[in-house]
Amino acid sequence: MTINFSAGDTPPDMLAITEEWLREAAEALATTVQAIKAGEFGRVKDSSDCIKTLKVAVNMAIEEGNRVEKLRKQVAGAQGTGAFDLDAARDEIGRRLARLRDAGGG
Repeated sequence: MTINFSAGDTPPDMLAITEEWLREAAEALATTVQAIKAGEFGRVKDSSDCIKTLKVAVNMAIEEGNRVEKLRKQVAGAQGTGAFDLDAARDEIGRRLARLRDAGGG
């Protein structure tokens, strides 16, 4: 898989998204607790499953966010200042030509 980043791309704020999900889960849990106090037990399993699923989703989002950030840093590091280092390029071309000569290809 190839991922291309543009210099102007702004990654989504995963922390804000995750905080929103957790706030919604806390609200759902609070509603469930209120229902239990009122004697309604039907929502307990649904809330429990919802929270477990949310935990998995948050962990996956964090892991993917970390991977994307790592790739973004690699791309930014590879781009550097955007200037070409012609001396380094010339040296690399020379090294590759020398390896071809040593290999007997010409």
